[in-house]
Amino acid sequence: MSFKEALQQQVLIADGAMGTLLYSQYGVNSAFEGLNLTHGGDILKIHQAYIAAGADVIQTDTYAANRIKLNRYGLADKTKAINEAAVSLAHTAQIAAEHPVYVLGTIGGIAGVTDTEIEPLTAEEIDAGVQEQATCLLQTQAIDGLLLETYYDINELKRALKIVCALTDLPVVTNVTMYEPGVLQDGTPLNTALQDLAALGADVVGANCRLGPYNMSRAFESVALPETAALAIYPNAGLPDVQDGKTVYDSPAEYFENYSDTFRRQGARLIGGCCGTTPAHIKGLVAGLQSRQPVTDKKVTVPAAETVPTAADPRQHDFLQRVQHEKVALVELDPPKTFTTAKFFRGAQALSQAGAGAITLDGPLANPTISNVALAAQLKYQYGITPLVHLTTRNHNLIGLQSEIMGLHTLGIANILVITGDPAKVGDLPGATSVYDLHSVELMQMIKKFNAGISPTGRNLQEKTNFAVGGAFNPNVRNVERACKMITRKTAYGADFIITQPILMLPRFTNCV
Repeated sequence: MSFKEALQQQVLIADGAMGTLLYSQYGVNSAFEGLNLTHGGDILKIHQAYIAAGADVIQTDTYAANRIKLNRYGLADKTKAINEAAVSLAHTAQIAAEHPVYVLGTIGGIAGVTDTEIEPLTAEEIDAGVQEQATCLLQTQAIDGLLLETYYDINELKRALKIVCALTDLPVVTNVTMYEPGVLQDGTPLNTALQDLAALGADVVGANCRLGPYNMSRAFESVALPETAALAIYPNAGLPDVQDGKTVYDSPAEYFENYSDTFRRQGARLIGGCCGTTPAHIKGLVAGLQSRQPVTDKKVTVPAAETVPTAADPRQHDFLQRVQHEKVALVELDPPKTFTTAKFFRGAQALSQAGAGAITLDGPLANPTISNVALAAQLKYQYGITPLVHLTTRNHNLIGLQSEIMGLHTLGIANILVITGDPAKVGDLPGATSVYDLHSVELMQMIKKFNAGISPTGRNLQEKTNFAVGGAFNPNVRNVERACKMITRKTAYGADFIITQPILMLPRFTNCV
């Protein structure tokens, strides 16, 4: 019986995490996929443990076995060998199993993987990575289908699905990943995304990773049974914790057992586990199933209609509107390093009276100063002066940056200059660390998402921000071509204006315009 035929007749249990178990043995500074070549025995034991726990479906240890990700570890030239070895190990476990087992060749999402701010991965490069890896897996002729999993970007997954469907008639499983239950990071409802994937030819559509059983169950309450595809659910073990510097999942296997039949009643025909799950969790899934009979009729819970985000006050953009019609003088005024602010505000008033259209507020050379957001609010509301706040990726992690953006909007401060920021080691506190969770262009993109009323996780913010986002350009560098490429990328990511350092030799930059 083929994998597709089995799905039509019964609910199948898939395996759990591979990376979690390997992480506990080898840590994070290694390519888990490379272990297929060097520690194949360990990979085989994990496959066998999941089969012994009752898994009907196992996946190859190839989640990140594409040329782009393997290049991080100097293994790009071993892409074909790694994928072939992974399939061989899974197939060895399959043929030794005492019950029917199906092998899926796994391909993970790639978007967002980049080692340089100047040259991000293009869609063509990502697609080429999928094409190469899928070809390697299929050429083994030892897999029963392909699993495309952990895709945050629905458009990337749709392209990957089209690529693999053109290469094979084997069943294809497509799993999206959500930050928020029931919605993708671009705001697409889960039900819409899964129906679209089914229409594009996926044989199984579902979700994996990030969410534990409770939130995954909530997400699937609003998912209708696709007419042409089966549903898959692969939750995480639960919420992670950090113990002795290591990420661990303490959720007991009973937690999975309690949700197993819930997933079946919600229409899932393929149920497995993702991060943090072990053979014990999969054994729990098997034990929790009250029936293997697939559900063919489902009552969908229609989610409450979300409020359409309202638009922010366009009057916040007086500065940007002025720039479009007249020459505006901007003056950078460094925030004070002490609590003595009288001189700062006197200077700001003098500059404004002299004709400055806006005061830009930086955190110069990574030195600790009074918060430029606090000063900007005072300039705006106490002195009637337009502030332009510098927001760096150096000072805050991803959580902090989102809080800063929400705070700026709440304060009615709409003009932001996004910069990377000088390294912390050049400032007054050389022992401080730089964060750099994002490149400056990625922060621009994130702010633009807020302008659409959506958080980076896809959450409806109930209101749209109205930020004017600027980028910085330094012409006084040796590699002018590289600097010009950066300008092109910043405008592509949504920069509304560019502020430059003084340009002394204009002909050098004609190609940047």
